[in-house]
Amino acid sequence: MKIISQNKKAHHDYFLLDTYEAGIELKGTEIKSVRLGNVNLKDSFVRIKNDEVYVENMHIAPYDHGNIFNHEARRTRKLLLHKKEILKITNKLKEGGLTVVPTKMYFSGSKAKLEIALAKGKKLYDKRNDLKEKAAKKDIEKSLKNYY
Repeated sequence: MKIISQNKKAHHDYFLLDTYEAGIELKGTEIKSVRLGNVNLKDSFVRIKNDEVYVENMHIAPYDHGNIFNHEARRTRKLLLHKKEILKITNKLKEGGLTVVPTKMYFSGSKAKLEIALAKGKKLYDKRNDLKEKAAKKDIEKSLKNYY
């Protein structure tokens, strides 16, 4: 599994509950650009319309050697999931308080896959606590490193 891009902002802004692996429908120049690692998931989100799942606002840079058939950088792309998974996600979203965010894009064999997660938003104090814990762990590791 070769990771192309990760959405670190999603880990900071949300509690990630369930994850799903989805295929992604890409054009020819898009997959070439993805293979070069020109993907950004930072502001992207997942939307469900008519029992189909789409990722929106995901940036895939235009392919350098593309021609007039090059793709738009932030177009809406269809995700490929099983019907049962789509229904499960839809039912959990109807309960309220949850959203779906892409967390990472990677290659599984020769296929590009997108990992999406059901997420619950963090409050400001949760984010502060995470930063405090991260700083504390870093200090402990630093002191242990200096000790030995």
